[in-house]
Amino acid sequence: MANHVLSLEVPTVMNTCILSIFDTSVYTDLIPVSCPTLQITVPGFSYSTEITVLSNFNQVITACDLNLQTQNCGTTYTDIPDGIYIIKYSVSPNDIVFVEYNHLRITKALNRYNKILCRVDVADCDTPFKIKQKLEALRIIRMYLDAAKSKVEICHEPQKGMSLYNYALKLLNKMDCVNC
Repeated sequence: MANHVLSLEVPTVMNTCILSIFDTSVYTDLIPVSCPTLQITVPGFSYSTEITVLSNFNQVITACDLNLQTQNCGTTYTDIPDGIYIIKYSVSPNDIVFVEYNHLRITKALNRYNKILCRVDVADCDTPFKIKQKLEALRIIRMYLDAAKSKVEICHEPQKGMSLYNYALKLLNKMDCVNC
């Protein structure tokens, strides 16, 4: 029996005011694709926002699309929060043919990480011990962020993932204070 194989990719982007989603589904020619529906639940919300899409989409989603921003849409762009987004994509019959993902957005954390990394005086030769310590601390923070994403997106352990994410933020805060 022919069927669609639905799939989405939600890459980590560094732009704090967008969420990017790609339809990577495989659609059979034997069944028409109708009523594609993309629903996104923002961290901290209990309801989803429906985004109008076509199959094979590449969607850039802003705070306006998520109903987080209601004024000046298209002229100013509000940052969207880090955290766990629940993303569901379906085609008709929508209650049967769907995929659902938990996506841990870590954009703001990564931007902070990179800003701290820019302030570390790294040379292309053997660096002093103090610089090596900062680099090691940053490497560990990055691993906590990667582990948090894995716990949420692969292991389906959102609480553990958010705990690791929050710990990484705590470590970033310490690094910010050290580098002030």
